[in-house]
Amino acid sequence: MKILILGAEGAIGASLVAEALKRKCEVTVLLQDPSLLKEEHAALHVRTGDMLAPGAIAAAAKGCEAILSAFGTQPGEGALLPEAARLILEGAESAGVDRVIIAGGSGTLLTAPGVRVMDAPDYPEELLPVAQAHAEAYEIFAASELEWTYVSPAAWIEPGKRTGNFRVGMSMLVTDEDGHSRISVEDFAAAIIDELDDPNFIRSRFTVAY
Repeated sequence: MKILILGAEGAIGASLVAEALKRKCEVTVLLQDPSLLKEEHAALHVRTGDMLAPGAIAAAAKGCEAILSAFGTQPGEGALLPEAARLILEGAESAGVDRVIIAGGSGTLLTAPGVRVMDAPDYPEELLPVAQAHAEAYEIFAASELEWTYVSPAAWIEPGKRTGNFRVGMSMLVTDEDGHSRISVEDFAAAIIDELDDPNFIRSRFTVAY
């Protein structure tokens, strides 16, 4: 499968690239600074450019069958997430790509009916603007007529090992018997490529955790 991966300079994006290449995908990445990508492979094609520039995503996605985005922001840059969502959808439509998979945030997952993770009193205040931006971006994807899938990580995600052993949920935060919700970056990437290979959540969201 020919795919475009956005946000490949980050930990999640880099793991998506590695996992997709492992599954025999032909991968194109769009990066402002190609030196940030350490992966080298005959099936990996690097395009230099800013994904937020008009027309950049459409040009990079030409000939691809799916767009995977791991685009993220730092605190203070949350406003870029809704903008990126619109550009991803516009780029996909312009390039004739129907399938879009988004690695998003966990703040909009539910801990109880109608209660989001980000609504908890102890949710870090400094992370709230980014969580709110992720929520806005999610609504933009959810309104699309494309074959979108939004993937939320566990509450805690960090680099670790690829075990291939995790649980899948939908809108509710997945926790273990001790109430912890965590996933490795590598297993999160594996779950996303699983969905690419075998779609089960077209026009919906899912989450993964141990």
